[in-house]
Amino acid sequence: MDVPNGPTFDRLGPRVAQSPVVVSVPHAGRDYPLNLSQLTRHNAESLIGLEDRHVDLLAVPLADLGHVVVIARTPRAIIDLNRDETDYDPSMLAPPHRAGRPLSSKVRGGLGLVPRRTAALGEIWRGGLPVRELERRITSVHRPYHAALKAAMDGAVARFGAAILIDLHSMPPLSGGTAEAAPVMVLGDRFGRTCHGRFASRAAGLAEVWGLRTAFNVPYAGGHILDANASPALGRHAIQVELDRSLYLDADLVRPGPGLCKVQGFVAGLAGALADEIIAPDFAIAAE
Repeated sequence: MDVPNGPTFDRLGPRVAQSPVVVSVPHAGRDYPLNLSQLTRHNAESLIGLEDRHVDLLAVPLADLGHVVVIARTPRAIIDLNRDETDYDPSMLAPPHRAGRPLSSKVRGGLGLVPRRTAALGEIWRGGLPVRELERRITSVHRPYHAALKAAMDGAVARFGAAILIDLHSMPPLSGGTAEAAPVMVLGDRFGRTCHGRFASRAAGLAEVWGLRTAFNVPYAGGHILDANASPALGRHAIQVELDRSLYLDADLVRPGPGLCKVQGFVAGLAGALADEIIAPDFAIAAE
C-alpha cells in the first residue's frame, strides 16, 4: 500500500504543557496514497465526504496560543482514528475472517476502523484488505496518534492537575426537522460520562454569545477518542465538538470559505474558556 512515507500526524504547540487543553483533529487528513485508484473504486475527490473537510484549519492557530494540537495527516478512508483498533469488519479482510464478537453499529453501517462503504458511494475498496496491511495501519498510524494524545494529556495533568481534550470534528448541515432552526454545533460527552458538566455548559454559553445554535449528544455523542482519553475522576476530561461545515467552507463544502476567520475565533475562544474552567479556583471542589 498505501500509508504514505513520513509523518502520519502533526503535533503542534509547546513541548511542555502551557495549557490544560489538548486538541485532537482525527478526521481531516488529506495525504492520500499515490496508488489510491488501484485500491478503491473512487478517486480522492469522491472520498471527501469521509473527511472533516479542512477542520484542521480551525485548530492550527491554537498552537500559537499555547495549546497542544494533534492533527492526523492520514485520511479517514485509510484508517479511522476515532474507532477502537479492534472495531473492524472481518468480512473485508483477505482472506475473509469470521467475526469473533458482535459487530458494532458503526461497523455494520460500513464505518468501522477501515471504512468499507458509505451511503453515497457504496462499496469503497476493489478487493479484500490483507491482514498484514490492517496491522500495519494500526501500528504505523493508529497507535502513534493515540500515544501522542496520551502523552499530551499526561503532560497537561502533571502540570495543572487536570486536563480537557477537545476532539474537533465537522459535520454536514443538519436538518432542523421542526419549526426551530437546526443546530450548527453538537457537543458530545458520551451523555455526561467523559467530562464534568461545567465544560459543556461553558461551551454552550460561549456558542450562544457567538450566535451558534447548540445540541448535546444527538446525533453525535463522541467515540473512541473520548472513551480512550477520559477519566473525569482522575482529572482527565474529554468533549467532542462538531461544527457545521457550512460555517467555514464555501457553498460546495470543499474549500475554505468566508466564515473561516470567524469560526477560528470561536474555536480559539472555546479553548481559552475551557482552559479557564480547569484553572478556576473552585474547579477542584466542583469536580469532586
